[in-house]
Amino acid sequence: MSDTSNLFHVSSVLNRRSIAQHGLDWARMGAARGIAGSRRPEVEGIFVCRGEEEAGFFLQIINNTGGPADLWSVDGIDEGLLLDNGNGFVYLPCRIPAARVRLVRSAVHPQHDF
Repeated sequence: MSDTSNLFHVSSVLNRRSIAQHGLDWARMGAARGIAGSRRPEVEGIFVCRGEEEAGFFLQIINNTGGPADLWSVDGIDEGLLLDNGNGFVYLPCRIPAARVRLVRSAVHPQHDF
């Protein structure tokens, strides 16, 4: 049996309403660029961070959305399902329902001291 843990997801504040309503779904990307600046999903899945330190990296360094980002807690994910994208970052190859995500920090600016 694999461990489940709370993971994190970083997304533009422009996606907040959609995430709150629909959860995390790469097919709904479009309100804002991805955190790494992509205009389309890089994978068919949801990138997650394994801790607040890694999430802080995305909030401070890689936020290319043109504005502040939100930090979401992603609950109850089996870490055995996570895939590596080849660059050391992991993603879950499925959608995550709204009931499993919770906004934990809102409108964090890239310069913000996480």
